[in-house]
Amino acid sequence: MRQSRRMTPRQPRSQLSGRALAVLAVIGLALAACQPTASPAPSASPTTGTPAPSPAAEASPKPTQNPEAIYAAIEDEVVSIRGLTPKNPVDPKVLDDAGIRKVTEEGFRKDNPRDLVEANERLLKGLGLLEPEASLEDLYIKLLGDQVAGLYSPDDKQLYVVSRSGALGPTEKSTFSHEFTHALQDQNFDLSSLDLSEVGEGDRGIARLALVEGDATLAMTYWQLANLGQMELLQMLGESLNPEVTASLDAMPAVLRESLLFPYTGGLAFVQALQTSGGWGAVNDVYKSPPASTEQILHPEKYVAGETPVDVTVPTDLAAKMGDGWKVGLEDTLGEFQLKVWLEQAPKADGGPSAARAADGWGGDRVALLDGPDGAWAIALNTAWDTPEDATEFIAAARRAVDALPNGGTVEATSATDVSVVLASDAGLVERLGAALGD
Repeated sequence: MRQSRRMTPRQPRSQLSGRALAVLAVIGLALAACQPTASPAPSASPTTGTPAPSPAAEASPKPTQNPEAIYAAIEDEVVSIRGLTPKNPVDPKVLDDAGIRKVTEEGFRKDNPRDLVEANERLLKGLGLLEPEASLEDLYIKLLGDQVAGLYSPDDKQLYVVSRSGALGPTEKSTFSHEFTHALQDQNFDLSSLDLSEVGEGDRGIARLALVEGDATLAMTYWQLANLGQMELLQMLGESLNPEVTASLDAMPAVLRESLLFPYTGGLAFVQALQTSGGWGAVNDVYKSPPASTEQILHPEKYVAGETPVDVTVPTDLAAKMGDGWKVGLEDTLGEFQLKVWLEQAPKADGGPSAARAADGWGGDRVALLDGPDGAWAIALNTAWDTPEDATEFIAAARRAVDALPNGGTVEATSATDVSVVLASDAGLVERLGAALGD
């Protein structure tokens, strides 16, 4: 599934391309500024070039301005913070709820071929991450319509901000600062060059999206600290606690909700680690050599060390070995983040490794969804781990996840550091695919 547009969701928290799981977005507009864990250090180092607001300072009351003047002022402030030179003007459009729902739904349907959406749906259901009756397309469209507070499209260079009242309050201003940062990124680094939506490179796409969103989130956070007073932050907090929007997000399957959050929360931690040590120049350099995996986002030191994923494959003749009428419906890489999400759905085991610990030590993986006659399906997941101990921890956690599935499956070590997982629509197909992988 493909989602090339950069978004800011309206649901703050303390945020489709050929990828196996969703890559959308929610970012804490208010809480990013209010919570120390989501905010940069109270004062910026001389190397960052970021203004250091006084903790006790209140934003001075400003006279009523027209929207164009407000946007122009925010643009100048973001340029000063982020240090990127604007090359073309940006014409923001303010939309109401109905307007953003229309834009996001039309964009989703345009960017995502139905067969790709349906293949992702079958994979998620096979992994136990979606209920059998769920529609991935319907869930995505609802998620986008309910959560998005702003959007920048690299395709047509258009920037949108959502305002229920039509006014430009602190939430809308923060959203604009975030989306304008995306425009600066696009004008200086060409976001399309990141190949965020390349089919079969889902984990890499999530990682690069995390760079883009983490960058914009950190710039927005600095802008909030420098330009919003306490009352405005409290207003944003109140707006973020909309019970209807919160309930909508909480009701989403965990895989969609977590994939929505990760590019913002994980991306913020990744970018902040680089910016704190090397200033914005260090962040700019990442666009020249963007992250290759979510492992690098979760562990910035691995990005700095140049630790790239192991090349893992699945046999190209698996469908033929399964018999007549079988074909490959989807092939992708899950990565450390998405494997963690999968393992988190399994029942907890006393004394066993947590999902995060079991996914840590990931070296690489490749997953293939095979579609057979009469709705039959099978999934082959080959994984590589850094050490035998990492492989053993994954086996224990993966077996709990597999045992919780209606049709079961197998989890087997194929070497000291390689593990294969086989799932299928019935036990006979599990055995057949396992034998095909063994051959």
